[in-house]
Amino acid sequence: MSEEVKNLEKEALVGISSAQDLQGLEQQEIFYLGRKGKLNALFPKISTLQATERKEFGEAINFTKQAIESAVASRRQELQMKAFEKLGETEWIDITQPGTKPPEGHVHLVTHTIREVSEIFGRLGFTRVRHPEVDWDWYAFEALNMPADHPARDEWETFFMDTPVDPKKGKMVLTPHTSNGQIHEMEKGKLPIRMINISKCYRRQSDVSHAPMFHQFEGLLIDKNVAVTHLKGVLDYFAREFFGEQRKTRLRPFHFRFTEPSFEVDISCGVCNGTGFLSRSEVGDPPTTYNPQPATSAKCRLCKSGWLELGGAGMVHPNVIKACGIDPNEWNGFAFGWGVERTAMMKSGISIDDIRILYKNDLRFLKQF
Repeated sequence: MSEEVKNLEKEALVGISSAQDLQGLEQQEIFYLGRKGKLNALFPKISTLQATERKEFGEAINFTKQAIESAVASRRQELQMKAFEKLGETEWIDITQPGTKPPEGHVHLVTHTIREVSEIFGRLGFTRVRHPEVDWDWYAFEALNMPADHPARDEWETFFMDTPVDPKKGKMVLTPHTSNGQIHEMEKGKLPIRMINISKCYRRQSDVSHAPMFHQFEGLLIDKNVAVTHLKGVLDYFAREFFGEQRKTRLRPFHFRFTEPSFEVDISCGVCNGTGFLSRSEVGDPPTTYNPQPATSAKCRLCKSGWLELGGAGMVHPNVIKACGIDPNEWNGFAFGWGVERTAMMKSGISIDDIRILYKNDLRFLKQF
């Protein structure tokens, strides 16, 4: 039996010494020393021997195991040294060669628009400020001259927070507009004021030109002897700088509780070039005998009339100024609030007919900007 063990040892040493790489050595090690290897297969034979032979046979197996393990370790070291010697030929790095840059993202179109808007108004002396996006009813409605029965307070338009009601400031809401920033800024009492507040707004609306969450930029100028002509000059300057000379703007008389007089600011649609119609080839819509419009055109999905509303503007209502502890007989001013996404959609060269696509996270779309 001891002779059998010696023969196994010789066989194993030959196999180990002939291994040409680490993978081949591992296979030899498993073949002889593994759980189902040749050496372990000898142990059951111990029980068949006489008591005097068991000790001798067991010692022979242990000595063989140690010899094989020692041979494996020695051969592994030799093969590792050979592998390291070849690294200079097989795995070299040219440190002068430019590396491969990992994929990088870029600024979202909305963020880019916010930065551009801030920079344009900064040239006119407007300072960028930040005000709460979750605020009290007082700042979102009451101080802005909106009575308790105003439609904007309806829960179907405004997101009300499930929080305790403040005795003086009322409920807490997700701001439906950035106009709450007017009150916060005027309450500071640091006059005159030229501020631009850009933040998120929340409303219960969702269609091609509305989203439940969107961004607005709110401008406020409070000074002495401010007139509508100053407001129009500021808005016209922004329109020229942001949209280009070829785009047209208009002011429509309107009614807002926090401004008097009030205006809606419109700009000619950049998708249909102010015509209100698109060619049917652009929308993929075949002519139909039921369409009252010419067979070669279809109504623009975004504006439907050639003009797109950007937002409101007007002279700050005296009641709003008074609510902030400022004398409206000495100080007056104007305010305006436009949607950032809608403003970006109307820029020349950007033809987006559905505001919701900005937040679908489709890289095929986002990589275009």
